[in-house]
Amino acid sequence: MHPAPSVIVFTTLSGLGLGLLFWLGIDPDPSRGWVGFTFFLIAFALTIGGLMASTFHLGRPERALKAFSQWRSSWLSREAWAAVSALVLMGLYGFFLIIFDTHIGILGWLGALACLATVGTTSMIYTQLKTVPRWHHWSTPILFFALSLGGGALLAGKISTAIFLIAVAGCVQAYWFWQGDQRFDEAGSTMGTATGLGDRGKVRAFEPPHTGTNYLLNEFVYVVGRKHGDKLRLIALGLMAVLPLLILLTNPHHLLAIIAALSHLAGVVVARWLFFAQAEHVVGLYYGKR
Repeated sequence: MHPAPSVIVFTTLSGLGLGLLFWLGIDPDPSRGWVGFTFFLIAFALTIGGLMASTFHLGRPERALKAFSQWRSSWLSREAWAAVSALVLMGLYGFFLIIFDTHIGILGWLGALACLATVGTTSMIYTQLKTVPRWHHWSTPILFFALSLGGGALLAGKISTAIFLIAVAGCVQAYWFWQGDQRFDEAGSTMGTATGLGDRGKVRAFEPPHTGTNYLLNEFVYVVGRKHGDKLRLIALGLMAVLPLLILLTNPHHLLAIIAALSHLAGVVVARWLFFAQAEHVVGLYYGKR
């Protein structure tokens, strides 16, 4: 798949922001005053910034509001409703907490659950696609949840929780890379099944369907060299999990904790680029791209 920058920014930033909002919502003794305001500001900036970035991938961004009308059948529409619910609930929770110094625990928990629902619906947008075998697997939602909650815990300053969850996220990401390489073959899609001619023998492309490019090739077919892909995977895992864990396990001061957070963010960006770039759509079979 074509790794559009807008979708990479969206899934990375909104995941971290919603993860941070989750931990802020369930905190039994949340920070107040300017400290609490700073936490909420970072969380909302990441979440809203990511959601706004997603609109740049739409062909007609002015029609984004229509996404709310298809909630019965579309995970994208459900994501929109869940995101608005999360922002409203956590906005009210933060407003009463910061402005009136009033902790409404039930409101925080409802907002936290809405944040999880948003992450879940985002992951299902990709998991539901049978045409992209690498995504169509139970580990995809787990990966989204692990990265969101692990990164959110790190930003929230919950060091012991962050150590555990980032380690889990690193393991899930490594498994997702490894198992994903086998998923296209396991799906059984070939040139024969793509053309419907497989029952007549082995099918190969004699000539491409056309001499130029088209939307399908631009959007759904993207080739990453195996050697480069392996290097990027190691970089992603090192920045996302290994370096942050090494820093956190040394009981760091604030500056090193910030470096750990930035390293984790950079690693997630690289992993998210691979998430899209290495996702093979079955339409590529028509063009002999596998």
